[in-house]
Amino acid sequence: MADSLILEVADFEHDVLTGIYSEETGRPQPLRITIQVRMKPAPRYEPSTPLSASKNYMDLKFAASEALPHGVHFKLIEAVGDHICETLFLQDERVEAVRVKIIKLAIAEHGESIGMTLSRERR
Repeated sequence: MADSLILEVADFEHDVLTGIYSEETGRPQPLRITIQVRMKPAPRYEPSTPLSASKNYMDLKFAASEALPHGVHFKLIEAVGDHICETLFLQDERVEAVRVKIIKLAIAEHGESIGMTLSRERR
């Protein structure tokens, strides 16, 4: 198995315009988003290794917040996940794969997690 580096931002909450039902449209819904990015690692990480040898974790958070187009309603959370993946691929050519898990917090009735996970490989 080849070496890989997985960066992660887990359980980040952000309000997104999403949903297909009338009670969901027109107002943002809270989503809990976990993003994993697979990259080829540097040969070694020393204490003085610069950030440029990896990727800033805040880029993952940005892809799930500020990079989402304002005022755009995503009917499916799958489309939100797809946009996050594409943003991360465009940000950095070293990103080999992205995995996005999105939980719709507003529809849980008894604390269950209802959502989806989308995995994309660089094409």
